[in-house]
Amino acid sequence: MSLDNTSHFDRPGAGELVPSRYAVQVGDIGVLVVSDGVLPLPTEMLGYNADPDARAAWLSDMFLPPDAFDWSLNVVVVRSGDQTILIDAGLGLDPNLNLPRAGQLIQRLGSAGIDLASVTDVVLTHMHMDHIGGLLVEGVKERLRPDLRIHVAAAEIKFWEAPDFSHVFMPPGFPDALQSTATRFVQLYRANLRPFEEEHEVAPGVIVRRTGGHTPGHSVVRLASGDERLTFAGDAVFTVGFEKPEWHNGFEHDPEEAARVRIRLLRELAATGEQLVATHLPFPSVGRVAVDGDAFRWVPAFWDY
Repeated sequence: MSLDNTSHFDRPGAGELVPSRYAVQVGDIGVLVVSDGVLPLPTEMLGYNADPDARAAWLSDMFLPPDAFDWSLNVVVVRSGDQTILIDAGLGLDPNLNLPRAGQLIQRLGSAGIDLASVTDVVLTHMHMDHIGGLLVEGVKERLRPDLRIHVAAAEIKFWEAPDFSHVFMPPGFPDALQSTATRFVQLYRANLRPFEEEHEVAPGVIVRRTGGHTPGHSVVRLASGDERLTFAGDAVFTVGFEKPEWHNGFEHDPEEAARVRIRLLRELAATGEQLVATHLPFPSVGRVAVDGDAFRWVPAFWDY
C-alpha cells in the first residue's frame, strides 16, 4: 500500500463528486485520512451549555445553518514499518439510523486499494458507534485477519459495561444505540482486544495515550518520525472548540473534564506546531493550532496535490 496523493490514489468511487481521502507523510510514516461521510446533528449539541444567542452568532459568523450541522467523520490509516493501522472505523451501515451520507469507510478503503486483510492493527480512540460501526458491517469481520489486534483503553471497555449518560445532551435514542453497539462490538471482537492502561506503542512512532474526558477511556494517537509530528485527536476537538473550548459537546460523558482535556491538548499542539487531525473537523481536517488571545485558532493546511 502506497500512501500518496498521486493519480492512482485519487480514483473516485461511483457517484463521488468530492474527494474522500487525503494522504500525508509524517517522516517515514504514511498517513491517509479517509472520509466516512457526514453526520447531521442538531446545532445545540455543539455547545449546549452556551447562551443560545452566542451559539447562533457563532453559526452565523461561520455561514452555517442555525438548525442542523453536518459533522464530518474522519478515519485514519497509518503505515509504519510492516504494520498497517486503522485508527477508528467509522459509523457503519445501520438502516435504522437513516444516515445515508455516513458509513462510507469500507467502500472508500476499497476504492483506495486498501485490502482489509492487510490491516494488522486497529486503534480505537473510544467506543462510540461512529468510531466502531465500520467493523460491524456485515461481512467485514470475515475479511479481517484472525490475528488482528484492536488497541483500546481498558477504562473504555470497563465504562461500556455500565455506561453513565447522566451528563450528555444527545437526541432521543442515541444512548440506547451507543450502548447496544458497544456491547455488540465487545462480544464480536473480544478475542482481538488488546487493552492498555495509559499509554501504548502500537508501532514504531505510533503511540496511543488515554486522555479521558469525552469518555473515560478516550485516547489520542501521536505519530512521530524524524522531526515531524501529527496527532489524531479523536473527539477531543470539535470545530467550535478552538474559539469556544469551554463549550460542552452533547456526546461528552464528562463535559468539564473534556473541556480541560481539550484546552490542554490545544495548548500543547500550539506549542509544538505539529499537525492535527480529528474525527469531526471538516475533511481532510489536516492543520495546525495557533493561540488566539484566551482561545485558539484553527490553521488548515494547504492541500498538497
